[in-house]
Amino acid sequence: MQRASRLKRELQILSTEPPPGITCWQTEERIDDLRAQIVGGVGTPYEGGIFSLEVKIPERYPFEPPNIRFLTPIYHPNIDNSGRICHDALKLPPKGAWKPSLNISTVLTSIHLLMSEPNPDDPLMADISSEFKYNKHLFNEKAKKWTREHAVQKNK
Repeated sequence: MQRASRLKRELQILSTEPPPGITCWQTEERIDDLRAQIVGGVGTPYEGGIFSLEVKIPERYPFEPPNIRFLTPIYHPNIDNSGRICHDALKLPPKGAWKPSLNISTVLTSIHLLMSEPNPDDPLMADISSEFKYNKHLFNEKAKKWTREHAVQKNK
């Protein structure tokens, strides 16, 4: 019951006071199956893109972190081809930094920040991380190309 009331409260806050560049909503009637969208940050290779994410809430939430993955392909050192995200806030201690005091809004905000500031020292994609560190121009070109191909809404 605690999980359901907390999720209702979090979703209410997300709909009335969403973090900048982020929207989140529940799918159909399932409160534990959410979708989110993150707008690519200005001045990043993801600018102009809208990235969709899947947010699954585990039974033990808030004592376990939500399972979040990108549905939109993104070229990023901390996000793999399946959309999985390497971020401390999505893992339990001792390896991670998840705490029950965190919430969906703060986690989505930290993912938005990770898009702007990749962490090449904790990569999921070693080749992209290496490119980010040693050939930033090539990384930016590829990330912009992926954003154009996968995340930009095309008017039909």
